[in-house]
Amino acid sequence: MKRVLTVVFFCMLWSFAAAKVEVVEFSDPEDSKRYKTLIKELRCMVCQNQNIASSNADLAKDLRQQVYQRIANGETNEQIVAFMVARYGDFVLYKPPLNAKTSLLWLGPFVLLIVAVSVMIILIRKRKIQTTSDIDDEEIDRVRRLLDNNK
Repeated sequence: MKRVLTVVFFCMLWSFAAAKVEVVEFSDPEDSKRYKTLIKELRCMVCQNQNIASSNADLAKDLRQQVYQRIANGETNEQIVAFMVARYGDFVLYKPPLNAKTSLLWLGPFVLLIVAVSVMIILIRKRKIQTTSDIDDEEIDRVRRLLDNNK
């Protein structure tokens, strides 16, 4: 058991040592703040569930470098986001705009919720109708007669 823990410890230590830290420096603290905001708002196209700030994919590294260079070249946030959207589509944004292409993305969950609730209501009503219509008047009379005979 002690050997296993030692191996696990060294594997973890090695993974921390192998991790690279990217250092970007700006002369203006406002540019640094813009950089951090932008890389948190852009989705990694490889990972798809991480932003480019937290992804270690090569594409995410390239996108962070592009954001850095574009900020250093004096582009605005809107210009940088427009470039990324033109190149990768609205999916690169964590908050895509509501338009014809993304309407299913925004409205789909609500449509599914309405359909699910409607199906549930229909099934409940159908079940109530079935439970009340399963026994007819003749069967009720027969059961009453049987109960009266047992008294």
